[in-house]
Amino acid sequence: MELQVVAIDKPDDMNVVVGQAHFVKTVEDLHEALAGVSPHLRFGVAFCEASGPRLVRSSGNDDRLVELARRNALAVGAGHSFFVFVEDGYPVNFLNTLKQVPEVCGIFCATANPVEIIVAETDLGRGIAGVIDGSPPVGVETSTDIADRKALLRTIGYKL
Repeated sequence: MELQVVAIDKPDDMNVVVGQAHFVKTVEDLHEALAGVSPHLRFGVAFCEASGPRLVRSSGNDDRLVELARRNALAVGAGHSFFVFVEDGYPVNFLNTLKQVPEVCGIFCATANPVEIIVAETDLGRGIAGVIDGSPPVGVETSTDIADRKALLRTIGYKL
């Protein structure tokens, strides 16, 4: 087995969701789930088939985001992995919707942070062994940090 690290190529402020699914209709079902979340959500989805023609399948409502998803899926090349890139929305607003898609086995990450995918390769193929999501902590929050966090959540409407 060989391990390699593949950096996800995306703009700094863009969110990406990386997951694993199991069936060719995944790309259509993910598209339908995302389209139902908000009429303003822009997204691109790509899915790596693991059998049959083994193509990167893609869909979305924004050509630039579809291309970004397609390019990253091909770079990682792990069977049954999927990549969702979004603008004008946040994973907190649609992650449970994605988890409810019957083909979805799991989610590796949902983030706007820099992301690196740890890819394991064997004679059979490639799989996602893990995800590096952002940078390590530099300390423990203080009472001021706690107050700032709570204020932010209220300012952006996630808490009363």
